[in-house]
Amino acid sequence: MVTAGSAGKINKEPGESILSAKRLGKSPLNKRIAVKKVLIIPIILILLFSVLSCQTANTISSGKKSIVVTYSILGAIVKDLVGDKADVTVSIPNGLDPHDWQPSAKDIEKLNHADLVIQNGLGLEGGLQKTLAAARDKGVKFFTASDYVTVRHVGAGEGIPSGDPDQALGAADPHLWMDPLTIKSVVAALAPVFKTDLNLDVSSQAADLENRLDSLNNEITKIVAVIPQENRKLVTGHESMGYFARRYGFKLVGVIIPNLSSQAGVSAADLAELKKAIEDNPVKAIFTELGTSPAVAKAIGDETGVKVVELTTHAVPVDGSYFTFMRNLATVIADALK
Repeated sequence: MVTAGSAGKINKEPGESILSAKRLGKSPLNKRIAVKKVLIIPIILILLFSVLSCQTANTISSGKKSIVVTYSILGAIVKDLVGDKADVTVSIPNGLDPHDWQPSAKDIEKLNHADLVIQNGLGLEGGLQKTLAAARDKGVKFFTASDYVTVRHVGAGEGIPSGDPDQALGAADPHLWMDPLTIKSVVAALAPVFKTDLNLDVSSQAADLENRLDSLNNEITKIVAVIPQENRKLVTGHESMGYFARRYGFKLVGVIIPNLSSQAGVSAADLAELKKAIEDNPVKAIFTELGTSPAVAKAIGDETGVKVVELTTHAVPVDGSYFTFMRNLATVIADALK
């Protein structure tokens, strides 16, 4: 407030100049405080959001057991069985060769902290063997699917001269997912393990899944019924169709395409051997699988005159369903051989 003084001077009430300066924002101290507030408040908000996000994530997952499955097709069955009662992670990415895949540090950490690891066994997880053994040594619980099925073995003339141990005569066949009733045996054995080791009761889900696997078996039987008996011969690029052949009445003429990998070529001798084998055992199609390069498939088709059909045997489809996988497999075979 301004008043007239005795000497004609203008007087201001005490503190008015300071208040005016504050109102005008002229105080250097206040400027610094304002800047600090502008910087600190967003940082606090970011930190608060991060803490709340972590707490939310932990809340969501803390009540669920962690299950790690090595392979995608087996993982599809496990997810179908447990639903949302547990967190299920698949180690080997869908469609990659389980024999060669190597885990990352993150994959290893997940395995080491799992409440249960479910593996196929019989050497399928070649690139994971050391990691799985280390996790077992740390006390991680394991379930091996092949321990609960009737394992088939490579028969005479079925294997491929590639040096692969699962291709040798008499070798245990790890491709047990190619038969729904073999998978049914796995489900029947796995449900009690969930109860005893993880305190998860999936008995009703297991009964439902086993019934659906029975129905799937009947459905596949009908799909392949269109194939005449004389055409029920399988020539494949890898020793993976044995369980399917055993269940549905096919003959494995042989896995006669040597060293099928994305890097491999086919020599003139390989093609000559393949051509002779097909002449001795007339077939309507040669089925290529995981690891067969397009160049290899074309060379085989051109040399033998037999159509080459790609068969998906090591990857679940986009819907993640084992049932869709098996229906697609049976349909491709039926269409090629009928």
